Amino acid sequence: MTIIFITGANKGLGREAARRLTELGHTVLLGARDPEQGAEAAAALGARYVPIDVTDDASVAAAAANVAEHEGSIDVLINNAGVHGPHGDPTALTGGDALAVLDVNVAGVVRTTSAFLPLLRRSADPVIVNVSSGMGSLALTHDPARVESSVVAPLYTASKAALTMLTTQYAKALPGIRVNAADPGYTATDLNGHSGPQTVTEGTDAIVGLATEKPGAGSGRFVDRAGEIAWS
Repeated sequence: MTIIFITGANKGLGREAARRLTELGHTVLLGARDPEQGAEAAAALGARYVPIDVTDDASVAAAAANVAEHEGSIDVLINNAGVHGPHGDPTALTGGDALAVLDVNVAGVVRTTSAFLPLLRRSADPVIVNVSSGMGSLALTHDPARVESSVVAPLYTASKAALTMLTTQYAKALPGIRVNAADPGYTATDLNGHSGPQTVTEGTDAIVGLATEKPGAGSGRFVDRAGEIAWS
């Protein structure tokens, strides 16, 4: 069984992924910014809580040091922490709004990945799963048949487009590590006011699938619960 670190895992997709992976017998390290919520979730799921704020360099470094001291390595890093930001009419958006979303959804992934790479490299089969979204796909957001085309969320969509490209770049640059992106689909979570038609369990299908693949599975892929989808 593998050691899996998940960011933003005190609620929503992260918590459900932690629950499912723990039930499968994996050692799950539940990363969360809020100590009370993180400790509660970890206790309820049988995981170990590790404090981490992905927007803070010192916090991310401390989380990696914590794992290095206790587990010594990890096999899977799931970059799940994310925020939605303002949605609808973009005329009032500010640079500060944009930086706040990108700081979590993109820079937070860079910080966490950089800090945890030494721990991943100690694994025989290291894996990174970036939780992205079809909302960052040019093709899906321009397809009238897809729900993604009906939503106006400028900063979230831009950040997820950046994250999918970041995933492909890491996959090229890190040939010894499988780096893939998961599209959970339109899932009922706090990010959308629980309006999504999918359950949180359905929303974690792609995440859990990528985290538990056999050695030798491909890198640089974009996957939803139905299978691999095109980068576009």
